[in-house]
Amino acid sequence: MFEKIKKGDTIGVIAPSSKIDKDDLEVINNSVLLMESTGLKIKFGKNAFKNTLGYGATPKEKAEDINEMFADKEVKMIFCVSGGFNSNTVFEYLDYELIKQNPKPLCGFSDSTSLENVIYSKTGVIAFNGPTFKALTSWATPYAYEEVIKRFIKGEMTLGQDDDEYITVQEGIAEGVLVGGNLSLVNEMSCGNYSIDFTDKILFIEEFCLESPPELVSNYLYHMKQNGVFDKLRGIWVGNYDGSVALEKILLDVLEGEYKFPIIKSNNFGHTEKKTVIPVGGKARIDTSKKVKIEIIENFMA
Repeated sequence: MFEKIKKGDTIGVIAPSSKIDKDDLEVINNSVLLMESTGLKIKFGKNAFKNTLGYGATPKEKAEDINEMFADKEVKMIFCVSGGFNSNTVFEYLDYELIKQNPKPLCGFSDSTSLENVIYSKTGVIAFNGPTFKALTSWATPYAYEEVIKRFIKGEMTLGQDDDEYITVQEGIAEGVLVGGNLSLVNEMSCGNYSIDFTDKILFIEEFCLESPPELVSNYLYHMKQNGVFDKLRGIWVGNYDGSVALEKILLDVLEGEYKFPIIKSNNFGHTEKKTVIPVGGKARIDTSKKVKIEIIENFMA
């Protein structure tokens, strides 16, 4: 259970993925101004702007920022500043016991998928797939910012907004714990030392079409199928993918009618301006007979 964020609280910002480019600084500063206007204080990790390796800070520097943000009693929530690549490099340097003893919301999307799922897997602490700090002001609408305010300041549990559309891909009802995020990273964590436990889970997936064409998406999904991921799931929630072939079609091609769990589709998470805040490790229910086909059924904000 997390305490709701209130005016005067400090938000920590870390850079666990790619280095911060000069072109990002204006947008990041806009996000600072936006959150300060909301009444919040912003604190960047001491290594957030480092480029020690020429392609970012070292894994130990990144992990140091993450550990310090969880240990810092003033910091009430943590944002990943942006996405990119290689947040998985911090895994062996994280202090999971420290994180478990000092739970606080961590939020981001895309490459942050790795960090969110490993934190939940190793500690049981819910993490959040939602806007990065940069994404609060880098899109044309206030959707992402409004979802952050709704979830963390108001403590509301609803997913998305009233005009979001949900489509039934495969009918059914299911309850389970949410895991997932960016498909390429979920695929990487489908086996190995830092694999996700997919047992009785609702998997949510999205993908960035400019990095993953349909045939590569098929590759990811077949690798997951070959490693028994879909045998364990209770349901799937498909998010945004602007490729030449719909993600849900590729998924059905891979599943070949072998699985009977419900599958739904919406465009309110992923590499798109609509980014609702999804709890990795939170309990949810899919019911394809309803207009809003998925809901959180666990209150994790006090």
